[in-house]
Amino acid sequence: MSETRWLDDAQQRDWRAYIEGSIRLHDLLDQSLKSMHGLSSAEYEILVQLSEAEGRRLRMAELAEYASQSRSRLSHTCGRLERKGLVRRETCPDDKRGVFCRLTDTGFATLEKAARDHVETVREFFIDVVEPADLEAVGRAFTAVSQQVRAVR
Repeated sequence: MSETRWLDDAQQRDWRAYIEGSIRLHDLLDQSLKSMHGLSSAEYEILVQLSEAEGRRLRMAELAEYASQSRSRLSHTCGRLERKGLVRRETCPDDKRGVFCRLTDTGFATLEKAARDHVETVREFFIDVVEPADLEAVGRAFTAVSQQVRAVR
């Protein structure tokens, strides 16, 4: 059995700062989207992914991966979005077992409005308070983290 590699004081400080800051920022962004647009962060992310996809649609399995949600959670979230008229689920024409999720025109219009406010909040509480070199380092760091996590999944 290998020995535990404990964090040193600086690593512990930085890890805790990341945890606290990311939780607080996520909560703030989620509350902002909910209060201004009636969308959760998870719903917003689905709309973003669909808006960037060809034909504004993705297979549910792809969408789950891109939106970092389990298929079960995604199904429930898409159900809420469908009831709001923001997305529509459709059977794949060439694979009757497959299901597409498509962004509706109403969904796209909702996303356009929400994105304007969302980016202002992201700027105010993240982009504008982090030095450009540090922002680049965060981008590099979390690209590496994301790749490592994907590799073990």
